[in-house]
Amino acid sequence: MKNKTPHCVPDLEREDRIGFAEVIYCQGKTDEQLRTIAVALFASHRNVLASRCNLAQYKVLRKLDERLQYHPEARIAFLHEDKTMYGRGTIAVVSAGTTDIPVAEEAAITAEVMGNRVERHYDIGVAGIHRLLERRDALAKAEVVIAVAGMEGALPSVLGGLLPCPVIAVPTSIGYGASLEGITALLGMLCSCAPGITVVNIDNGFGAGYAAARINRIRR
Repeated sequence: MKNKTPHCVPDLEREDRIGFAEVIYCQGKTDEQLRTIAVALFASHRNVLASRCNLAQYKVLRKLDERLQYHPEARIAFLHEDKTMYGRGTIAVVSAGTTDIPVAEEAAITAEVMGNRVERHYDIGVAGIHRLLERRDALAKAEVVIAVAGMEGALPSVLGGLLPCPVIAVPTSIGYGASLEGITALLGMLCSCAPGITVVNIDNGFGAGYAAARINRIRR
């Protein structure tokens, strides 16, 4: 099979099928595996994402292409050479608290590299709901909203009851003991009474950004 190696088979046709190149999931991969996959993807695509990438792994990848950028808090490396906008509207990324921002940034960067306009609205959770209400008009203009929250995870339910667009909920592992490293937020979001909310896995900003980009994408 073309592009096959002993430890990986880069999917170089994925962009043609679904609109974006294969994403490198760095966690658990050896340096050799990362290099093999990245060489193939960098040679074939102008935009590439590498998620769950630590600093040491970023340094390995950047030796292959000095254009590679890195966001250390979000643990995401990215090649973003094609600036074409494929989204029909804006994706709003909302975080409940400041400590949710790394996951929110993973979502925001993913959506941006996939060709979307992104607006960030951080630290506007329900504990100070006036902050959220002050942004209501701006949020209502978004095509998709990504809501990132830990603790009890109430933010997506509030947004789902206020806004006409799809809301993608991202539970985070932020919180004290009974938050159970994000399980409490996850279950709260899954049980939301606000209609139209979709929930991704705990701390999965990448998955939320990718889903929002697909919702927002202009079909060619």
